[in-house]
Amino acid sequence: MQMRKGFYLIIFLIVATISTAWPAKSPAIKELPVRPVFKSALAASFNLPKQPFSKEYIAALKKVTDVMVNDVTSPVAASRYYAYITLTAYETQCLFDSLNYPSLSGHLNKFFKKPVDAKLVQSSNESLAVILAIFKSGEKLLPSGYMLQSQTDSLAALYSKNASEQLLFQNTLTLVNELLQQVMQYAKADGFSRLNNLKRYTPKTADGYWKPTPPVFMAPVEPNWSSLRTFVLDSAQQFKVLPPTIYDTSRSSSFFIQLMEVYNITNAANQSQKDIAMFWDCNPFAVQQIGHVEFGLKKISPGGHWIGIAGIACLKQKLPLGKTALTHVLVSISLADAFIACWDEKYRSNRVRPETAIQKLIDPRWHPLLQTPPFPEYVSGHSVASTAAAFTLTKIFGNQFSFADDTETEFGLPVRKYDSFFQAASEAAISRLYGGIHYKDAIVQGEWQGEQIGRLIVQQLIEK
Repeated sequence: MQMRKGFYLIIFLIVATISTAWPAKSPAIKELPVRPVFKSALAASFNLPKQPFSKEYIAALKKVTDVMVNDVTSPVAASRYYAYITLTAYETQCLFDSLNYPSLSGHLNKFFKKPVDAKLVQSSNESLAVILAIFKSGEKLLPSGYMLQSQTDSLAALYSKNASEQLLFQNTLTLVNELLQQVMQYAKADGFSRLNNLKRYTPKTADGYWKPTPPVFMAPVEPNWSSLRTFVLDSAQQFKVLPPTIYDTSRSSSFFIQLMEVYNITNAANQSQKDIAMFWDCNPFAVQQIGHVEFGLKKISPGGHWIGIAGIACLKQKLPLGKTALTHVLVSISLADAFIACWDEKYRSNRVRPETAIQKLIDPRWHPLLQTPPFPEYVSGHSVASTAAAFTLTKIFGNQFSFADDTETEFGLPVRKYDSFFQAASEAAISRLYGGIHYKDAIVQGEWQGEQIGRLIVQQLIEK
């Protein structure tokens, strides 16, 4: 019981600015109680000087994101990679300060960490270890992880002035590799390696079901993703959404009304709506056609966008290294479980995308503003993941935490400003309607599912 109390102490060390107000859309959420015994620690910790390498944590994770963009990593795979990479980094931090940063061992599904040699920890560098954990786990997990080796080499060069520094680097690297081995064993058991051996998905031929869409008519992405072990959810189906509106081509049907809504909104979209759609596109599979040649645009994933927002918040709040690592692992776990749950519904419903239905029933020349992603429509993944991440971030930083989101500037898009994480998540959700790739019920139900997932993670990892 002492371990669990220790774990929940940490959240009080990072929520000193949490607001007392909560969004109207979540009236059932209660303010995080500050237990009297923690009040002095809470007040004292908020003004602690920033530890070194906090900015470097965010910069290191950005290097990982860059490799994912290069690899055209799918949204679901990206969320998995972020979860294990940030878990490795946070568990490394725990080795140096288990009082303030207790391990997640025993708090995530089937994750139990073995002790690491205390003498090795004492002979290692804390900040260096956390940064190395990001690079070495990324190197192990990502298809092009070898691209991160140069980052480790650069760190080694910084510790090459004399024999004592070289020994410090080598001890730290050994420590990270020992812990990484445990996390990789945990990752290996989540079912990912078995995905290719599961039953192949064959699109249904009847009307109303998903079919490959232009311009490249890709095969559906990861149809068996829901078989992966979750981190906090008891299963992918813990928060099942309502079934989608029944496919019905009669003009008075709910489905056709929603279909016309997509058609009319995209045709009459103003510049503000177009800007919102483009900002939250986050489609790694987007391509540009020039003549008969197709070029991959290589965009960031939805999870990558929210990892960027988490970093922005940590920098604005000037969080130290440990709190930055904790924030990122909580957000990453929210994203990972959100995509597992969302993908469960996508391949259960198998609903047709607006592009396919509108071209068949309304206008054969119509195309959405955004390229249609290569997987079934219901529910909206961005709606689920964004709401789950926003719920977690709001619990950490408060409901009135404003920020400027510059995550997409490297892709040629301007900075957008938000008054809260929920405002950003709501905009991300409605962007799917403006972009012509989702119906309204997929957005609404996606937000509901994301809120349930975020609420559970807050309850299990923060509030208990």
